[in-house]
This record gives sequence, structure tokens and C-alpha cells, in this order.
Amino acid sequence: MSPSTARAPEFDDLAFRRTLGRFPTGVTIITARGADDRPVGLTVSSFNSVSLAPPLVLWSLARRSTSLEVFQTVERYAIHVLASGQASLARQFALPGDRFANVDWSFNADGVPILRDACTAARLECFNRSRYPEGDHIILVGEVERCEHNTQMPLVFHAGGFHLTPGHETP
Repeated sequence: MSPSTARAPEFDDLAFRRTLGRFPTGVTIITARGADDRPVGLTVSSFNSVSLAPPLVLWSLARRSTSLEVFQTVERYAIHVLASGQASLARQFALPGDRFANVDWSFNADGVPILRDACTAARLECFNRSRYPEGDHIILVGEVERCEHNTQMPLVFHAGGFHLTPGHETP
């Protein structure tokens, strides 16, 4: 018996993108220190937990990203989970230009840029454990070395736009 293979998709890229857009995600900004010692950061919504022991998370980055080389090679990075009122910050880190302009940040003890005012929902500081090429993205797995959170509600991305989360949690 020959090995099974996937059938060709019965949809186009736009249909797939719109279908994926029906799943709401949180919004993060991921930061690292580039080889030139300058801070690098970008907005990412493809973030997920992997394991509690050891504490692992994953996110993915397009192979065409100008930040790919940095995140393929850095030892550590930080993941900032944005709060519901931070859509403008998410947009700033999604567009070209000086993404750190007018943002309160500093390097942590490991040399990773930490966004002080952006970490209003949560922050995870990670060791760059693994990278897996899949399709047009690279999946990065981070081993969480430090984390913190507070009670701010997260920013949500759904159907191509940012949305505020409800002001309360359900048990």
C-alpha cells in the first residue's frame, strides 16, 4: 500500500484566510534583540500554549517576514499579550517603520526588549527552544523562563479586525 497524501485544496487562498478568520485569537507583540543590538518586534496572533511541564508555547512567523532571520537565531525573546485597549500598539508593530517609537521599553537582564506599557495582560520571557519549517511559515517553540499577568482583558483579533473582550470573565 502506498503512503497516503493530502488531496489538493478545494478552495482558494482567500476562502482559507476567511475561514481561519472565524476563529478569534489573542494578539501579541513578540520582541527580541537583533544582531546589531537594536530591538526587533512584530505583532503576532498565531500564539498558543503547548505544554505545562516543561512550560512551552508556540507561535509562527511567515518565511517572508523581514524579522525571520532574527527570530531564527536569537537565544531569547519576549511575548507580550496585549490588553483590550491596545489595538493601536498592535497596528504600530504590524506596520513598517520604527515600531518602538514612543513606546516605553527597556532591555531585560538577558538583553531582550521588554515593552513596559504593552504588558498589561501578560508577558512571557522565553528561551528559543525549537523551530519547525511548515508551509510558508516557521513554527517557533519557546520554553518559558519567566511570566507575569494581571487582570486586564486581552485584545482579540477576529474576522480581520481587533475587538474588545467583555468586561467580565465567566467561571
